[in-house]
Amino acid sequence: MSTDAALKRSPFTWVPSLYFAQGLPFFAVNVVMALMYKSMEVPNEQIARWSGLLSLAWGFKWLWSPFLELAPSKKAVVVVFQLLGGGGLCLVALSLQLPNAFLVGIAALTLVSLASATHDIASDGLYIASLGAKQQAEYAGWQGAFFNVARFISMGGLVILAGHLEKSIGVANAWGVVFGLFGATMILLGLYHTWALPGALNVVKTDRSMSGVARTLWDVLAAFLKKPGIWLAIFFIIMFRAGEGQVQTIGPLFLRDARELGGLGLSTGDVGWAYGTAGTIAFIVGSIVGGYFAAWLGLKRAMLWLILAMNLPSAAFVFLSVAMPTNFALIAAALSLEMFGYGFGFVGVILYLMQVVSVGKYQTAHYAIGSGVMGLGMSLFKSISGDIQTALGYQNFFIWGLLCAIPVLVLSRFVHLQSGAQPVPAPSGQPAEA
Repeated sequence: MSTDAALKRSPFTWVPSLYFAQGLPFFAVNVVMALMYKSMEVPNEQIARWSGLLSLAWGFKWLWSPFLELAPSKKAVVVVFQLLGGGGLCLVALSLQLPNAFLVGIAALTLVSLASATHDIASDGLYIASLGAKQQAEYAGWQGAFFNVARFISMGGLVILAGHLEKSIGVANAWGVVFGLFGATMILLGLYHTWALPGALNVVKTDRSMSGVARTLWDVLAAFLKKPGIWLAIFFIIMFRAGEGQVQTIGPLFLRDARELGGLGLSTGDVGWAYGTAGTIAFIVGSIVGGYFAAWLGLKRAMLWLILAMNLPSAAFVFLSVAMPTNFALIAAALSLEMFGYGFGFVGVILYLMQVVSVGKYQTAHYAIGSGVMGLGMSLFKSISGDIQTALGYQNFFIWGLLCAIPVLVLSRFVHLQSGAQPVPAPSGQPAEA
């Protein structure tokens, strides 16, 4: 199929599938992996530590993003990393049949995380290069929608399937099937995109050498670090998700742990229904409502409420760990409230990155660096959350999560929260390294 024909094809033939392909490996690594290893009785501190380390790829992806311009086309990069990510997910499935399943699985998940983070850069670049300003706006909603379809299928459908299969074919085989489906889907998407994607070429630059790209990267980073108040802004970005990042990591493990160990004793399937279905819907609603709320009040006036909402997950899990309810409807309602608050509050840090931190000559690049800083903070808090939970126990850990909101509440009184820049849509509609 010619490039001209691909360009004439409706974006609807590739935009939804492209952002669905962004979401699948992201949720496989950042959420589903933890539930799998919990079923395999891996200790919480190990799950949390490796979850944090694997998420570093999304925090550092801006470092190698300029070098992707050296490839002949953005389409080629997208397809290659979809196929590579799909192969890595299949390797995770195969690793579960090996004696050293955990170590081999982590190695395969490392490949998936690097491929997925790199794919995110290329797919966002392809979207921008292939569509005009009007079409970018028209299809922006489809980005977020299908990224969250991936959340719904990953955390809902596939986790529910794993819970069903665990009872019939055993834990290792069940999760092997699930990750095999993850991998096969990504490979099929990669093959489909060899036809569907427009063949957007990379822009020819005066200096496309490795050293020339490196100099551009240094210029972008230097300009970012010269922004007024940038170090306070960096600290604010890191601390914004301190409590939520820890609770989002340990919360699903608390739901799965046996009641005699302080958990709620839910099955894998129960977690899939509560988190992946009701929780995903609540997250989407919270994100939409939070956006309108911030637009109504303006970022400066809305920020306090957005920060408080961001810490509803901690409050919800404090309630669950104290009340220890057995009624599934009550548990699902609490988790839906948690995810609504997460989606509502997350708008705050995204708008802060767009409207304050990224303003200037390198707006897109500085947004990428800011979201990378946020991702690095998330990786740090995820990595240490398991050790903190092991030391404190579940109930005190969730109280600790609430206390982590205090620094960002204080910082919000000092950071600059206004800018003359107009808000712009997030590059992918995804919860930037959520």
